[in-house]
Amino acid sequence: MAGNQWINGYLEAILHSGASAIDEHKPAGGRAVVPDRGHFNPTKYFVEEVVSGVDESDLYRTWIKVVATRNTRERSSRLENMCWRIWHLARKKKQLDWEGVQRLAHRRWEREQGRRDATEDMSEDLSEGEKGDTVGEMVISETPQKKFQRNISNLEVWSDDNKGKKLYIVLVSLHGLVRGENMELGRDSDTGGQVKYVVELAKALAMMPGVYRVDLFTRQICSPDVDWSYGEPTEMLTSGPEDGDGNDVGESRGAYIIRIPFGPRDKYLYKELLWPYIQEFVDGALAHILNMSRVLGEQIGGGQPVWPYVIHGHYADAGDSAALLSGALNVPMVLTGHSLGRNKLEQLLKQGRQSKEDINSMYKIMRRIEAEELSLDTAELVITSTKQEIEEQWGLYDGFNVKLEKVLRARARRGVNCHGRYMPRMVVIPPGMDFSNVVAQEDPLEADELSALIGADDSTPKAMPPIWSEVMRFLSNPHKPMILALSRPDPKKNITTLLKAFGECRPLRELANLTLIMGNRDDIDEMSSGSASVLTTVLKMIDKYDLYGLVAYPKHHKQSDVPEIYRLAAYTKGVFINPALVEPFGLTLIEAAAHGLPMVATKNGGPVDIHQALNNGLLVDPHDQRAIADALLKLVSEKNQWHECRKNGWKNIHLFSWPEHCRTYLTRVAACRMRHPQWQTDAPTDDQAAKQSLGDSLMDVQDMSLRLSVDGEKSSINGSVEYDAAELEKEVAAKGDPELQDQVKHILTKIRKPAREQEEFKTVKKQPDNALNKYPALRRRRRLIAIALDCYNRVGDPDSKMIQVIQDIFNAVRGESQNARSSGFALLTALPLSETEKFLKSGDIQLTEFDALVCSSGSEVYYPGSYIEDDGKMYPDPDYASHIDYRWGQEGLEKTIWKLMNTQDGGDASQSSSNCIEEDVESSNAHCISYLIKDSTKAKKVDDLRQKLRMRGLRCHLMYCRNSTRIQAIPLLASRAQALRYFFVRWGLSVANICVILGETGDTDYEELISGTHKTVIMKGVVERGSEDLLRTVGSYPKDDIVPAESPLIAHTNGAEADEISSALNEVSKSSAGL
Repeated sequence: MAGNQWINGYLEAILHSGASAIDEHKPAGGRAVVPDRGHFNPTKYFVEEVVSGVDESDLYRTWIKVVATRNTRERSSRLENMCWRIWHLARKKKQLDWEGVQRLAHRRWEREQGRRDATEDMSEDLSEGEKGDTVGEMVISETPQKKFQRNISNLEVWSDDNKGKKLYIVLVSLHGLVRGENMELGRDSDTGGQVKYVVELAKALAMMPGVYRVDLFTRQICSPDVDWSYGEPTEMLTSGPEDGDGNDVGESRGAYIIRIPFGPRDKYLYKELLWPYIQEFVDGALAHILNMSRVLGEQIGGGQPVWPYVIHGHYADAGDSAALLSGALNVPMVLTGHSLGRNKLEQLLKQGRQSKEDINSMYKIMRRIEAEELSLDTAELVITSTKQEIEEQWGLYDGFNVKLEKVLRARARRGVNCHGRYMPRMVVIPPGMDFSNVVAQEDPLEADELSALIGADDSTPKAMPPIWSEVMRFLSNPHKPMILALSRPDPKKNITTLLKAFGECRPLRELANLTLIMGNRDDIDEMSSGSASVLTTVLKMIDKYDLYGLVAYPKHHKQSDVPEIYRLAAYTKGVFINPALVEPFGLTLIEAAAHGLPMVATKNGGPVDIHQALNNGLLVDPHDQRAIADALLKLVSEKNQWHECRKNGWKNIHLFSWPEHCRTYLTRVAACRMRHPQWQTDAPTDDQAAKQSLGDSLMDVQDMSLRLSVDGEKSSINGSVEYDAAELEKEVAAKGDPELQDQVKHILTKIRKPAREQEEFKTVKKQPDNALNKYPALRRRRRLIAIALDCYNRVGDPDSKMIQVIQDIFNAVRGESQNARSSGFALLTALPLSETEKFLKSGDIQLTEFDALVCSSGSEVYYPGSYIEDDGKMYPDPDYASHIDYRWGQEGLEKTIWKLMNTQDGGDASQSSSNCIEEDVESSNAHCISYLIKDSTKAKKVDDLRQKLRMRGLRCHLMYCRNSTRIQAIPLLASRAQALRYFFVRWGLSVANICVILGETGDTDYEELISGTHKTVIMKGVVERGSEDLLRTVGSYPKDDIVPAESPLIAHTNGAEADEISSALNEVSKSSAGL
């Protein structure tokens, strides 16, 4: 900037407007603050101009000059002080820019190192010729069109042939106000385009052949601050397509909004505040899905549950929820990000106005990013709007690497082992649009027709839309072709470059008018600083180029006016332009094409894909005003090309319709690896229904001495063993009741597994004959007490006081007169089964006191008294093993974890005494890799290690346990908390009827066990030290983003006495009853 005159002018302007705004505003108290749109602040504008546009040396010279000419006047002192402060701001901005460059460079190095490590590990399976393959050689370069054609040609396109499938699809969109009619779009930042998108997607999917029901899950809000309709549990969106044959379409068919209560019932919460309640939503949604699966099974499934075909999460919070639901149900997950946290974080850091800590406090950005990473870990498919979103936004994440994804895909096609490495498949499916209200005009209005409409030549104007009058009042000659730009007044939308191109191109000014629809405004001074700055610049440029009568810029318009604005531009044979610096998608380009407008658009981002599909205009460099002017002039002046672009747009616009979107969507989803709960043992689901069907007479039989333990003795107090079938039939026959005998035979028929079905599971451990009629007592329980006390000594062995605590819990529960008989117990521990048995035996506690043992941090589930080998030993639930096997890459994980933990930067690891970890064979199993921590000071935090594994394409659930003496890796969606949800899915034991007993700290999965719809009792003074210090790195999200600060479902005890435990159990039971 030449000289110091500009600086002096800005400083004078700052003094005039008030210098208080120079200091950065920081949110108070670490609370989540919803970003304030604010008002236009002149001081802030001039400070930003100085900081970003003035050289630091000029600022310093100005300060020296002010000091040298200082006098006693207050104004000079203020100027000196202000100059000093702004100089420091400029230096700080330069430092932040440098730190940002360093941070991105380091991250790029880490990602590249991860990709190279993964490629190196996998190269062992390649032949010598293949080892020379680089990423570029492995994936043949193709044009986008050829690649698209090849990918689609390999898939069976969804068609009417799938009409008989009757699919059940689940969509999840948690935040904002969601309803089917009269959507309050724009009410707040949470209720915007995503709400409209998911509602229309649900409706459109329900109309597709083969789709029976679509459930859109969101939050139930019963707050006086919002309309009552958001508190309705269910809302029908559409009943689905009519059956042309006159058949009954089914009472549950169609699309529905399902509102699940979670979080404070009487408050509307912004998305930044929903994070602690995600687990509560998951449990509520799981209950609905299980119930609906049974209902649909009775209607269309021949009595077998109809599981969701896919669970589709929208945005980070719903992606986190969909991942947990996918794991609990073992069904595929699909993700649509909408907007991404890492991209937003980078943009905010570049602005330099807030520190990372402030950004995290305001936007909960680190919690959001981790949710997106977990969603990438779990998703079979990630749907994006454009290729730019894949490469430039998802490419920022640890869990997705474009190059590594191509390598893994190429290896999969060759049938080469990927060593457990996975990358989600990214596909571009543009959002659908409803064109039912678009009326295509084959020919624009002739000049005399338009004159009649606008009242030229002193004639009386015909009736026309009000917005036309509002636009035309700016124009001297409204007959001229209209160049239309429609966007908010944001610097990124590049409106000023468009205006400059128009103003400096005389042929374009003479030929056309320019209409700028820049949102709604009452007073520029009341707008945000960015918007106000753009509008002020627009007005100045109109004056500079003397564009009065050539440019329209109306202050107000309604959403319903937008189609009429497009129609007016089309009637004048105009052009639509989107000159944004980067456009993520470009929905307005599709809307304009539907109304017959050719387009000129930025070549950065989504318009490239739209142009490839529609071929209805030209792409330009948004920084090149000459190219913008030439493209506009070409389309406006050459009538043949204008008509060709117009026809091409209409010809191909169906590619962006909802039916086309859903057809592509279902085609892609059908190509995923389909999975759903498949039980290898058919246990009767007689939790309550079978008991009622047997009647009171059979309940009397249950109380007799037919319940035998494994060794032939009487069962333990919790009744954890099953009936012997022959003895039961003999006892019922003795009663002489034919009806009762028929009922018992019916139940026993279901229990006995036909021999032919056993052949279908040859790969599964053979089950001994004496276990075929043994089913967990868990399925008969009305309540489960899950003991998850991580109480270990310094070497990781169970603390001896745990025995007494468990006994006290038994006594507290069994002392309840009402619930003792229907209550069961489960032990949730990081110990393997062998150590669990040894520990319980040391305290004379029989294994059969427990209905279930969740061992090795949730990687195995055992049922004492059931699932017994011929030699009397228990074996793990094979259904649970297959349930959690998704994306389990044991071989790759073992090698990589060893390497990362025993080296500083993932270099070569040697078998030396300085290693941080050593193998813990006794604690390992088929779904658990366990290591003993030799030096905890060298142990990497879970966050850090998980990040490095993701960069190498490896997915798992990492945790430190047993008082930080072990690190264990188990399958991605396995955990102690998920095991409780498995009990719900497998045995019908509702999570809401489970009470988890914890200490004040625990293993690093401790936080997952606190929140949800289950009850939680936290015992103080029992667990002295856990492993949570090794969970998160500095700068990560806090515990408050996982666990709610207060919940009626959480109670505390001051000790482990039976009376206190009983009192706490009663407290949470009463509190939950009031919800």
